[in-house]
Amino acid sequence: MQNPNIKAVFFDIDGTLLSFKTHEVPTSTKEAIQALQEKGIKVIVSTGRSINSIDHIKFLGFDGFITFNGGYCVSKEGEILFRQAIDPRDIQALLDYSQSNSLSFSLMSEKAVSIHDVTPEIAGMYAHVNLPVPPLVEFDQVDTASILQTNIFLGPEEEKVFMETVMPNSLASRWTPLFADVNPQGQSKQVGIDIFCKHFNIDIAETMAFGDGGNDISMLKHVGIGVAMGNANPEVKEIADYITDDIDSNGIANALKHFGIV
Repeated sequence: MQNPNIKAVFFDIDGTLLSFKTHEVPTSTKEAIQALQEKGIKVIVSTGRSINSIDHIKFLGFDGFITFNGGYCVSKEGEILFRQAIDPRDIQALLDYSQSNSLSFSLMSEKAVSIHDVTPEIAGMYAHVNLPVPPLVEFDQVDTASILQTNIFLGPEEEKVFMETVMPNSLASRWTPLFADVNPQGQSKQVGIDIFCKHFNIDIAETMAFGDGGNDISMLKHVGIGVAMGNANPEVKEIADYITDDIDSNGIANALKHFGIV
């Protein structure tokens, strides 16, 4: 499909826009995004990050932000288009479980991020994505109705039983074996894309998305053209419409040129 009529492009952040090697947006990606903007194509972030953890990419002038894996969508002007918190019962069950079981987790609201039990592996993960380790969770201060996402630091082999028994009203996805993103049941980046398609009056067939992790799968399957980065997980490449080069080898720019969009 050469020269498709693309009107909006959605970008994951870590491993897609931001290099794990340099912690920067490649020059070719900056130039490609500028070229899209000059053509009037909307450019929108779609990330599992908190709304408060994306300031370092806002200089690119995005038209909107899908954060918390679709749970919090906000326009360039700051208008909240969608907000969905995790069922408070699941958050309370998580807190109760962690009192009698060894478990690290983070709690993320639109205002703050906190974490329980920081291991060396977790500290290393935050360094990997160039973020500071959040402050520790104060159990008596948690507003269980305000949590938009939690990261559960357990392996894939433990995830199913944990979700069924502790957080049955929530959904887990992951881009690393170290932890799972947990969001409300039915929530995903796909939901965020539909919010912005409605906001800008764009048909889903006129959209394109780039991603590399497991939490990008629903997004890449949903858009008109789903592109997996060359550094993407194998299961992401399997469902993508196209596999481009690694982020550090001009992957985004090369894919946009391949399809004749820029």
